Amino acid sequence: MSLLSRASSQPLTDQLAQRFVTRMRDQLLVSGARLPSVRQCAQMHGVSASTVVAAYDWLVAQGWVEARPNRGFFVRDRVQRTAVPAAGRALPSPPPVNAASLIRGMFHQPSAVPQPGMGVFPPEWLDADFLSAALRKVVASPALRESSLRYGEPQGDTGLRDILSSKLDSIGLQAAPEQLITTVGATHALDIISRTLLRPGDCVMVEEPGWAIEFARLQNLGVRILPVPRLETGPDLEVVEWYAQMHAPKMMVSVSVLHNPTGYGLSLPVAHQLVNLAHRYNFHVVEDDTYGHMAPAHAVRLSVLDGLRKTIYVSGYAKILAPSWRVGYLAAPVDLKDAFLDTKLLSTLTTPVLFEKALALCLEQGAIRRHTDRLSQLLDAARSRSVKLALAHACQFVAPPQGLFGWVDVGVDTDALALRMHDAGYLLAPGSLFHADRRPGSFMRVNFASTQDELFWRILAKTRADML
Repeated sequence: MSLLSRASSQPLTDQLAQRFVTRMRDQLLVSGARLPSVRQCAQMHGVSASTVVAAYDWLVAQGWVEARPNRGFFVRDRVQRTAVPAAGRALPSPPPVNAASLIRGMFHQPSAVPQPGMGVFPPEWLDADFLSAALRKVVASPALRESSLRYGEPQGDTGLRDILSSKLDSIGLQAAPEQLITTVGATHALDIISRTLLRPGDCVMVEEPGWAIEFARLQNLGVRILPVPRLETGPDLEVVEWYAQMHAPKMMVSVSVLHNPTGYGLSLPVAHQLVNLAHRYNFHVVEDDTYGHMAPAHAVRLSVLDGLRKTIYVSGYAKILAPSWRVGYLAAPVDLKDAFLDTKLLSTLTTPVLFEKALALCLEQGAIRRHTDRLSQLLDAARSRSVKLALAHACQFVAPPQGLFGWVDVGVDTDALALRMHDAGYLLAPGSLFHADRRPGSFMRVNFASTQDELFWRILAKTRADML
């Protein structure tokens, strides 16, 4: 861990304040994040408590943070920062906190080592020759000239939608090609749905803990988030019904399979009851099935039970192919398809035809299935190793380890832990990122594929011990 320099001509107080401002500028500390306690910060940086108090006082005076009685110091939103820095002490202003800045913070890599907080598979796992071979075949075909000289089909490539319709039928979801719309990844599909169905001030139910970027994206649209506790069998139905009665939400976002970050699935009784609530209280359930490729064959899905009446199905291939291979899709109720298509046309006109045709070829030839089988084998082995290392270093799993992510209790404030581990070269995903109100706690999400190195767990254990 890098310490402040006592040999510098800059006072330690100024160095410490500058370090926190830099973290706010880089979105490693976002709006609402809690700073370490005075004692913790002094230990982290090898300075006296009075130095920390002076630095925090300066940050408060300049409008960067606010002091909350009996709670600590918290990062302020930029619009609240009205104080003007004193002459000669001006520091750069960070950009406003929004969905994009949260993504930058989540995916900022402090070093070249595998990052436990990342949400993707390691690049070496995704280096598949069949992708480039499929692209070469498409480029060499008349499709290249046809797709280059005009816009693609508004709903997406017909061949791909035909294959996707057959694939969905294999899991029990009957969705005609005419009900499918391709998108630039699953996140784009979620955005199309939200922008079509919601207006500022509307209420949306979202599972908590939940996907950090989904919270930020919805907040950026100006909607009111209603957090629903996620249980092992699915969302807490008592909370869902209470919200439905009190707030008349327009929509709910739910993950039925390999929930992020817990890995939970959905039980059949809960799925039936949730579908019934959606019909009774007239809200749509958006089913995010991004991790469905890695799911057991018997996994329960809301859209299958409902038949795409009050449910909207979303999935994509970027997660298992490559982060930059942005091909996703949504399966819509018949009465909403045209509205979703209008929103897509207004945002992107069309989607990348060459990628869609190449993906269709890979699906048709079985390359995606073989690739997914190989990924599953690699992930199973990685998960086994990571779980053993976590348990050996006194970490406890809050949910049964499954899928790509583990939901871990490390026993200390993970916001403070993340700051210390960043100095050691590791990017963590603290539990506060997965709550709408960025509630601090001792949980964090780990990527099983990126936590197979014992050195990471040793450093984490030592850092945690220093905090106790």
